[in-house]
Amino acid sequence: MSLASLPHTRATAAADPAYQPSFEELGTPLSEVTFCVVDLETTGGGAEDTITEIGAVKVRGGEVCGEFQTLVNPNTTIAPLIQVLTGITNQMVADAPSLSASLPGFLEFARGTVLVAHNAAFDIGHLKRACADRDTPWPGNQVLDTLALARCILLRDEVPNFKLGTLAAHVHSTVEPNHRALSDARATVDVLHALIERVGSLGVHSLEDLREFTRRVPRARRAKRGWADALPAAPGVYLFHHDHPDPEAPDGVRREVLYVGKSGNLQRRVRSYFTASEKRARINEMVQIATGVSHVVCHTELHAEVTELRMIATHAPRYNRRSKNPHRATWLRLTDELFPRLSLVRTVTADGVHLGPFRSRRTAEEVRDALHDAFRLRQCTDRIPARQDGSPCALAGMGRCPAPCDGSVSPAAYARIAGAAGAAMAGDVAGVNGALTARITRLADAERFEEAGQVRDRMLTWAESLRRFHRFTALARCRQLVATAPVEGGWAVHVIRYGRLAAAGLARPGEHPPTFAAGLVTTAESVPAPSAPLPAATVAETECLAGWLERPGVRLLEVDGEWSWPLHLAE
Repeated sequence: MSLASLPHTRATAAADPAYQPSFEELGTPLSEVTFCVVDLETTGGGAEDTITEIGAVKVRGGEVCGEFQTLVNPNTTIAPLIQVLTGITNQMVADAPSLSASLPGFLEFARGTVLVAHNAAFDIGHLKRACADRDTPWPGNQVLDTLALARCILLRDEVPNFKLGTLAAHVHSTVEPNHRALSDARATVDVLHALIERVGSLGVHSLEDLREFTRRVPRARRAKRGWADALPAAPGVYLFHHDHPDPEAPDGVRREVLYVGKSGNLQRRVRSYFTASEKRARINEMVQIATGVSHVVCHTELHAEVTELRMIATHAPRYNRRSKNPHRATWLRLTDELFPRLSLVRTVTADGVHLGPFRSRRTAEEVRDALHDAFRLRQCTDRIPARQDGSPCALAGMGRCPAPCDGSVSPAAYARIAGAAGAAMAGDVAGVNGALTARITRLADAERFEEAGQVRDRMLTWAESLRRFHRFTALARCRQLVATAPVEGGWAVHVIRYGRLAAAGLARPGEHPPTFAAGLVTTAESVPAPSAPLPAATVAETECLAGWLERPGVRLLEVDGEWSWPLHLAE
């Protein structure tokens, strides 16, 4: 599939009659949210001060549903300055109920609502501490801060500051804040409604969207959140791209793929790039320069994962860090010559025995060193003729090379050494493990613990590399494998040929998975047999398929060919 044929997010998902977004995707519409706007008056501004008044207004859909107000006896004196500021005197609270008596009533009033406060850290912090001091569980209401919201929405040239009184005057509130709890709560309601109205034109229609505005998401990134609206809630691959003007292109535009990703829910995943949850600097930069998002819907999540790998390999996006160059890997090759040796190579050829690919050259070197520890293979790179007349190297003097260069070993005897090394690379681990274990023991007995640790690490790297190699080569040898697994909405069915995903489908409830799989096999991609040990796909794809097959619940429907590992590979 070409990139030009991918649907752009401007095409609405509503055009698909089968598409039904879930409530989780849509979020909670603001018109259906019950807010409890609360304000407290206290004996001071510190955390150790206590509450003297609670005022709250419950609103839903712009309508007031109820109000709550009570004075609270703080069981301490109120400072004169605070009395002047709030108008609440010691005499006024002398006969008021205690906080222990008032708190349960407020918590019941606020049950199931979203708590709203101006500078919520102060008001909600006092309420949480009051609950903790009385061993009362905090109900866990969601919290919205109108102070933080105003700072993100209003511009600096609109208001001189973000005090409640300033904001109330700016939005023409019918209530003037006067440092009394209920009055201030009523003014905060007007501020809240004005801020909600302000962001409605920016596509903010749910509680989740509104909360994002308090998290300092840059406006430029937030403005692109509409790109996700048209994506389906289905597994697939998404591609952020940048369109460059190009007079030589057929349509005057050259599209560059910036980033490729996959998800089980395209809409939810792409939407997350425009929220505060995305904190990666390079991804923020990518979103900033992107001009749009394309997508490909896949049948299953495994299909999406494989499609992602293939598209990354095809487009090599500059913001993807992995799998961009799947063919640039390091292999270890036991050469096919009179006196074979181990060589690090970039490509697999028809001759010689290969092991790999390795995730780094250093890992390949460690595995090579492990094989040299176990087998006295020559380490020189010179071509040695049948008639040897050279001089032995230092390794020969150390007993680590049989010195074929000076005729100390015959071609037949050396072939037995190379054959044992080739067998080890093919899965016979006993020779390498035995040799390395013996060397670790000798080094430990000599109290050369650092060297023993290095050999131990080399042995672990060898074992892990060999397991990885045979994990994908086992699939690469198998002509066809059909497997299924239960997923939400049915059964995921996959056809794998020579380590490549040839077909994927989802058997819906009511469909017989084996019958569905049989139909899928007839339409699967035709995959020719690859050259061993390579699979018909990239190693990354084959490893991905192997990982899925090893999951609990996966059931094999058909195996045509051999899918096996060497017997003692895990030893």
